Amino acid sequence: MMLLFFPLSLSAQNHKGSKGNNSTIETPGLLKGKITSIYGEPLFGVSVKNKTVGTDVISGKNGDYALLIDSGEVVVFSLKGYLIHEQVVTGNKLNMVLTESEKPQTVVQRLYDTQKKSTSILSTESVYTKDLLSSPVTALNNALSGRLSGLSTLQSTGIPGLDAAGYALRGQDPTIIVNGIPRDLISIDFEQIESVTVLKDALATGMLGLRGSGGAILITTKQGEVGKQKISFTAQTGLQSPVKLPKTLDAYNYANLYNEALLNDGKAPVYSSADLEAYRTGSDPMGHPNVDWYKEILRNNAPFTRYNLNTSGGGNNARYFLDVDYLDQQGLLKTSEKNSYNTNADFKRYIVRTNIDVDLTKNLTVNLNLFGRIENGNSPGARNVISFNGRDVNLGVNSIFNSLASTPNGAYPMLNPDGSLGGNKDFQNNIYGQSTQSGYTLSYGREMSADVSFKRTLDDVTKGLWLKGLVSFNTNLSEVTSRGKTFAVYQGQNGPSGITYQRFGTDGTIVAGTSLNTYQYKNFYSELSAGYDRTFGNHHVKALANANIQNISVYSDLPLTYQTLAGSVAYDYKEKYLAEVVMSYSGLNRYPDNKRFGLFPTAGLGWNIAKESFIADHVKWLNTLKLRASYGRTGNANAGYFVYNQYFADGDGYYFGAGSGTFVYSVREQTLANPNITWEKANKLNLGIDLSLFNDKLTLTTEYYRNKYFDLLQVRGKNTAIIGNTYPLENIGTTNYSGLDFTASYRNHLNNFNYFVSGNLTANNKIIKYQDEVFREYDWMKRTGQRTDQVYGYQADGFYQNAADIANSPKTEGYNPVPGDIKYKDLNGDGVINQFDIEGLKNNKAIIYYGFSLGFDFKGFDFSALIQGATNRMIYLSGPTQWEFQNDGKGQAFAHHLDRWTPETAATATYPRLAVGSNPNNQATSSFWLRSGNYMRLKNMEIGYTLPQRFAARIKLASVRFFANGMNLFTISDNKDIDPEVYGTAYPALRTINVGINIKL
Repeated sequence: MMLLFFPLSLSAQNHKGSKGNNSTIETPGLLKGKITSIYGEPLFGVSVKNKTVGTDVISGKNGDYALLIDSGEVVVFSLKGYLIHEQVVTGNKLNMVLTESEKPQTVVQRLYDTQKKSTSILSTESVYTKDLLSSPVTALNNALSGRLSGLSTLQSTGIPGLDAAGYALRGQDPTIIVNGIPRDLISIDFEQIESVTVLKDALATGMLGLRGSGGAILITTKQGEVGKQKISFTAQTGLQSPVKLPKTLDAYNYANLYNEALLNDGKAPVYSSADLEAYRTGSDPMGHPNVDWYKEILRNNAPFTRYNLNTSGGGNNARYFLDVDYLDQQGLLKTSEKNSYNTNADFKRYIVRTNIDVDLTKNLTVNLNLFGRIENGNSPGARNVISFNGRDVNLGVNSIFNSLASTPNGAYPMLNPDGSLGGNKDFQNNIYGQSTQSGYTLSYGREMSADVSFKRTLDDVTKGLWLKGLVSFNTNLSEVTSRGKTFAVYQGQNGPSGITYQRFGTDGTIVAGTSLNTYQYKNFYSELSAGYDRTFGNHHVKALANANIQNISVYSDLPLTYQTLAGSVAYDYKEKYLAEVVMSYSGLNRYPDNKRFGLFPTAGLGWNIAKESFIADHVKWLNTLKLRASYGRTGNANAGYFVYNQYFADGDGYYFGAGSGTFVYSVREQTLANPNITWEKANKLNLGIDLSLFNDKLTLTTEYYRNKYFDLLQVRGKNTAIIGNTYPLENIGTTNYSGLDFTASYRNHLNNFNYFVSGNLTANNKIIKYQDEVFREYDWMKRTGQRTDQVYGYQADGFYQNAADIANSPKTEGYNPVPGDIKYKDLNGDGVINQFDIEGLKNNKAIIYYGFSLGFDFKGFDFSALIQGATNRMIYLSGPTQWEFQNDGKGQAFAHHLDRWTPETAATATYPRLAVGSNPNNQATSSFWLRSGNYMRLKNMEIGYTLPQRFAARIKLASVRFFANGMNLFTISDNKDIDPEVYGTAYPALRTINVGINIKL
């Protein structure tokens, strides 16, 4: 493997191009030179243009050129994928080094091959390495936010190693495909990614068969290229801090409001004026503490470090890419120097990938892709394993953030005067003790994969024919080891002889603990495919046939086996009239024997009007005007675990026989079987238009989609409990997903100032058409016709202002309101507020997600920024960070509670009157707690500087670039007190400020 680090010999390649002038005789007005990349490789096909008169030449195979141009005029060097460079001519010789911007996007990544962009009618969109690397995050999902139309993301936690955002593609859960293989993606290094492509319509995913309905995210990793060895090293480090934390009340304001809430509930206050004064002045820190728990438990920021080394190159017979990556993300928790072990929530990751291509003969190529990942995590306290994003993981750190959100500042001192942990009978779980004195839990994960493929071109049989075989194995294992301990808390009391302490709990020692397997996954995939790609005059045909089998084992479950036979045929005439048909026959072993396979057909048509002579001959600035449409059926295997069989389990037991008897279990019927279960289906329509103008400087794509998802699994609404069992999931639901995707980009230059602006927008609506719901008396109560994420509750109508207002308002069933309570609308006009007044609270408008990016390169400086956001989005706020004095009256209160209703603030109050504990009226699900989730965020920004190439060359380097970037830098939101994505008791979203250096040689 170490041989890959040494340069491999390259053989000469022959390219057609204009010949450079090799004469040693200088000709007046003739500029000569050589054009190379930063690695010293000659660049062929560079346009060298006299800006004054417009004449140009193309560089030859050795990068040489000769152009007639006078001294003082401006020469322009341009090549797709490189920054445009202009320079004033001052002599007869000018060598030029061009810097890469991004690779030309001339092909479209498909499931099992590529296709010329000009002939593709698929609904796809891609993002490339450069954009991903500007985001200092651990998870690919977070780097994709706002960059691709149709793809929406939502982050729910900032826990190191578990902070990956959830994602949806046109409202669905997409299939993840890495190098053509469906995979359970956990973690990947951005440096090894060539591109990330979303496949959105039925034509793009039709060959997936039973896994095509949700669309797909296609990740393509880098491969080696013919050329000298290239080495890239990146080191970066930064600081992460919370984007937003709850604003808790100090002990004095808390006590005041608590007394007020008791009076509202008809109870006597518990805090005397002396108590209030002690809280206000801080004169008794042990008996009347005022602990800002967030400040005491959390650090202001946490380090983030990453190192990456990769190398690539190769000759005519072998090419390679090797990447090694290390990441260290520390948590926000403070630690104690007294411990010999770590109690922070930390995460470390090690990744290695190598992709090798070897040409065994001129027609036979073998590819080997190896990938390995090791992850080590740490968190305080004993393990707390729960399901998160479809996997069992340790979320022990969440208990600390729950305590931070629910513990009043005046509950107890963090530490007593003698250094012991503060506490009392009501609060026996000191937060500092939770964080530093409850032991720790180690998390471990590993993943390994090996892909071996061969490709045989069969041009010796017939031109354009090829055959490919692929075998892949992937395994993933995660486990946690708990080494927790108990701790005691002490309540101090001042007495005549000093402070005495009452202990609660026990001080324990670290428990060795055992490892718990939280995830075990094996994936074996095999594939055989054949393709044909050939042009006959003006006619071009591209065909692909693919057969694959995939076995997936999770824990000790029986393997999940997918079998798919698929094919596609694409045709174009002069790249003007386009057509494609896709068909797949796909099955899954979780369905009954005679109902395992289904057929999924799709077809598409396209017309590039710009290729018509009446346009091409007269409208030179119009490069592409492509109309396209596709329609087809896709499937989604949501089969469960052999649910067509009826299962039985042990039930209650009884003793039989004389004496003590024998204990015998009864047999209990489990959930009813569904022998008719089948896959969920979707009929998907996609209409699109692609437009490019001004030599492809301006590109626009607009798509409309309407997808009908039917045979969706759900429990029948019209069921009865008289059978004494649970109804199974049945294929009875129907939901329509429709919307609009829009993408626009403009790239140009002003002299040596290269710049771009781009934007994307996604509008997605999801409406339930049928779900066999129970009878509901009024239309506003019905679920059919509502959005899938609807919240059902009462419509708030302000606050009750006084007794007269209460007397003249509808009566609330089971509750006697008082002034300051939330008032609700009586929708059916019967004078009673009850379940018949519950309606869908969100409107049925489409949620819009958007992203806008811009950037430039100028004289070594580069800049990029991404703004991302959403509108028509609603969020529901509830729980201990929204409501006051929860947890049986022992909970925290927050700054927004200062705006509560009182007789004096009745006209301006934004929060109902205060109460201790739960309030069945004010905390009922209602529009009062439904808030705007609209936001606009400066998601990512980066600025960099690359040393002039002549300086880098002096120290034998290809380039040296310094950079600084950031994530979640600034947010504009309708809710000022919370982050629009991560709120409540969750580990907060993080703002990252990062600096680094990249060295290429």
